[in-house]
Amino acid sequence: MDKIRILITDDHPVVLEGLSGMLAGQPDFEVIGLAADGDTAVKMHGSLAPDITLMDLRMPGLDGVGAIKAIKAQQPASRIIVLTTYDSDADILPAIEAGATGYLLKDAPREDLFRAIRAAARGDAVLAPAVAARLMTRMRAPAEENLSAREIEVLQLVAKGAGNKEIGKSLHISTATVKTHLIHIYGKLGVDDRTAAVTTALEKGIITLAR
Repeated sequence: MDKIRILITDDHPVVLEGLSGMLAGQPDFEVIGLAADGDTAVKMHGSLAPDITLMDLRMPGLDGVGAIKAIKAQQPASRIIVLTTYDSDADILPAIEAGATGYLLKDAPREDLFRAIRAAARGDAVLAPAVAARLMTRMRAPAEENLSAREIEVLQLVAKGAGNKEIGKSLHISTATVKTHLIHIYGKLGVDDRTAAVTTALEKGIITLAR
């Protein structure tokens, strides 16, 4: 029986070791590498070509979304499961758009993780129930109520206290484009200013302050 070769990426050593030991106990799994950040994950993925990569989102240096984009650019067929503690739109949407095969939360039962890895190895998409529910809610909501991934990125930076010029530099867009995004955000959220936009987005779980 061919084993499912797994690369684990997480910036917490205890999590890395715990996941590695837990997965190694399954007869059809083989942990072939551990990466503590996104840059290392991209390099190891290129050299090891794992069947499945488990990817944390928030890490120093290159984060999970950046690593997913880099890996998918090199190997489009790569299967990457996000494994994180965060389930806000600001986390889920960029990861899915970057090409993640699945999105699970770290508090999921180990049996769910095992099933997800096996399903992803078969080519199936896997989502935690809470994540699937959020995506379904977005799909059912009127288009004007949903912020785009870019608008969420802008609002996330606003929440950090960044000005328009700083936001533009961070996202590699013009200040005028930032202003346009903010106008669209205000309209979709039914607010008139930055503070109200951030407050409403936090209440709706669209963005988070823990970054």
